[in-house]
Amino acid sequence: MNRITLSLGAMAMTAGSLLAAPVAAQEVTLRAASSFAVGTSFSREFEAFVERVNEMGEGLVQIDFIGGPEALPPFEVGSAVSSGVIDMANVTGAFYGNLLPIADALKLATFSTSEMRENGAYDVIRRIHADQMNVHYLARTGIGTPFHIYLTQPIDGPSLEGLRIRTTSVYRAFIDALGGVPVQTAPGEVYTALERGQVEGYGWPAQGILDLGWHEHTNYRVDPGIYNVEVAFLVNMDTWNAMTDEQRDFLTDMAIWAEGQNDLNPERNEADYQLQAEAGVETITLSDEDAERWLTLAYDAAWDEAMSVDPEVAAELRPLIGDR
Repeated sequence: MNRITLSLGAMAMTAGSLLAAPVAAQEVTLRAASSFAVGTSFSREFEAFVERVNEMGEGLVQIDFIGGPEALPPFEVGSAVSSGVIDMANVTGAFYGNLLPIADALKLATFSTSEMRENGAYDVIRRIHADQMNVHYLARTGIGTPFHIYLTQPIDGPSLEGLRIRTTSVYRAFIDALGGVPVQTAPGEVYTALERGQVEGYGWPAQGILDLGWHEHTNYRVDPGIYNVEVAFLVNMDTWNAMTDEQRDFLTDMAIWAEGQNDLNPERNEADYQLQAEAGVETITLSDEDAERWLTLAYDAAWDEAMSVDPEVAAELRPLIGDR
């Protein structure tokens, strides 16, 4: 064997070693937007998630957060992540019902996110999001935060007869059942609608009305609260599939961390209730009998609506997400 043969053999061995060696994942940067204003209650968890990913995922995954409604209108965020205009979104199912109508039923969950990850609920939720929206359902925040009806005038029982109530799909069936008149607007239009007397109330979670200034035209909050807030982290499916297992596992770990922040919601709710009281928002606490009627109407109306939208998936989800 001559020197040239030896050199060629060495080169072949080196090339073989390079081919066998694992290739390090190239860092991926995901373009993300929120359907809620930056710094407000329902953007907070996503912003913390972004900060943690960027801190711990250097060289692996980074997120370029382009902002909230100033970047994309709230009701267009779902379409944007579905089509790949953005890679990731912080958005509630109530804002993408045109793409996945049954998504709104997720507000009815009574189980924790960890329970739903373990019992198969997330498998169903991810399947329907992938099939109908081309997105991966990465995380859910908001569990432990109920919705309320807020009013400019008092009620003395479980009725909103004749009152114009700003709504999204979250409360529409409930408001109908209570005799109210649903008025759908984007969150950014609610302050003006209240100021001009175009609505006599609105549905919104326990947290956040002071972030938006709505307390300035709100006189009452009705107790008890209903449902559970659902704000999802969605990833475009093409983007998700293009990532490595390491990158997907990292984002899943970060998502579980973000979901752990749900444990703080009861304390946050109480803090917001106190701020509302200090701002002059009075609490209308329904009697035990009226409260039961209020809750029954809320859940029956919502499940009836879910069954009318997609009976097969609604029946599949109901035992997995929990039922009042």
